[in-house]
Amino acid sequence: MMDFFNELTTFQTIYWIIAIIGSALLLIVFIMMLLTGGDADMDADATDFEIDDGGVGFQFFTFKNIVAFLTIFGWSGLTCIENELSPFWTVAISTVAGLLMMIFTSYMFLWMHRLAQSGTLNIKNAIGQIGEVYLPVGAKRSKMGKVSITVQGSLRELEALTDDENDLPTHTVVKVTEIVNNEIVLVEKVSKK
Repeated sequence: MMDFFNELTTFQTIYWIIAIIGSALLLIVFIMMLLTGGDADMDADATDFEIDDGGVGFQFFTFKNIVAFLTIFGWSGLTCIENELSPFWTVAISTVAGLLMMIFTSYMFLWMHRLAQSGTLNIKNAIGQIGEVYLPVGAKRSKMGKVSITVQGSLRELEALTDDENDLPTHTVVKVTEIVNNEIVLVEKVSKK
């Protein structure tokens, strides 16, 4: 292996080192993403450059993008050297290729982030939903109980209070009227007609 590097010019050696380090880091990032289900956040806050797009930031200078730049910069530079392009054109082409890869990677992660649905409950979506008392709820907010309600497409058990005059026993059909705080809903008994 050392014989291989000894035969290279300094220019070629630099590109080989960049390509090898970039590829190794890219492999590590890929493995970490597989192990964490794509939730690996390796972005250094100090290096993020975000453009506001209404909630999901378009991040250009992130660890993943820099790794992508180094990998493509190194391998495209080696391809240019192999095709006997001048050092100027080698640097120019490999830089443009690396920047294009950074842009592609940024948009790819932005697109994937927009496709992913958050499992986080937005409690406001419970207002108006009909459910059933799971644990009895005390009258006039005297005792907190629990209700089972379908919110955001899944059945949730939420802590509940009521302003009704009577306790709400288990299996009572209720409707969410408002949100008391981020974890508690206010319910009322649904009258049968």
